[in-house]
Amino acid sequence: MKKFGLILMAFMLMILAACGKTDEKTPTSGEDKVKEESYTVTHAMGETTIKGEPKRIVVLTNEGVEALLAMGVTPVGAVEAFTGDTWYEHTAEQLKDTKPVGNESEPSLEAIAALKPDLIIGNKMRQEKVYEQLNKIAPTVFAETLRGDWQENFKLYSQAINKEEVGQEKLDAYNNRIEEMKASLGEKTQQKVSMVRFMAGDVRIYHKDSFSGVILEQLGFARPAEQDLPDFAEKGVTKERIPAMDGDIMFYFTYETGDKEATKLEEEWINDPLFQNLEVAKANKVFKVSDTIWNTAGGYLAAQLMLDDLEKHFE
Repeated sequence: MKKFGLILMAFMLMILAACGKTDEKTPTSGEDKVKEESYTVTHAMGETTIKGEPKRIVVLTNEGVEALLAMGVTPVGAVEAFTGDTWYEHTAEQLKDTKPVGNESEPSLEAIAALKPDLIIGNKMRQEKVYEQLNKIAPTVFAETLRGDWQENFKLYSQAINKEEVGQEKLDAYNNRIEEMKASLGEKTQQKVSMVRFMAGDVRIYHKDSFSGVILEQLGFARPAEQDLPDFAEKGVTKERIPAMDGDIMFYFTYETGDKEATKLEEEWINDPLFQNLEVAKANKVFKVSDTIWNTAGGYLAAQLMLDDLEKHFE
């Protein structure tokens, strides 16, 4: 009887051991953990929950494209450049495998859906009307606006693609460069910087809440009194307003779409006697710069290139 009890106990131990082996789980790999995790992003249209790490991202603003590229992520789809080319020259190589999906004002829902994205990044100012349609294609995150402070959008994008740490490193590097340049420029920042833009049928004087205006303010540059305003720009400027363009130094940029109309307007205004009578013109301190870099691209990469321009002009 005692022998039988020992045999029974051994048999039960074998069963328990077998059960233990059956329940044993293989440790979850880091990749599997990423697939299982989800995170929620609060944005201009509410909250969006995203599963895992997005791999097929479509971006519907040019500054959003630059943000992703800066963080080492290439979108599968993106809106085209404002210049009439598919991509801006400074991003073309990085986007060679990216598919165009229309423009910022009219993104192609069909083209976006065909790419089977797992995340769409857009902007309320540009695409609010199609948000619900986009959100049915894939989880969609919208920034609020596209004015001067691109860094706020950059932070949102880093959250959306689950790369907040990388994003912060990039912003820290940029802001460290700003501080270094500010120290290097010293008293040169006391010069009043004027900014003017020529477009077909429109001339604008740019204020502080523009892409380039924010960068100039970060560097500590002074602005002419009539440009030292906390808004975007004075639009529809007439020649009677040319005196408001004066400053110690002027940077102007021309938005050309291929028909040369903006360039003709630029030449007309630059050669106008009222313009030539500006103190900045008489001092030969009027410089043409890239509209793409100083205005339309509006993102991290363009900001770095604008800083390059400023270093050359003020070295």
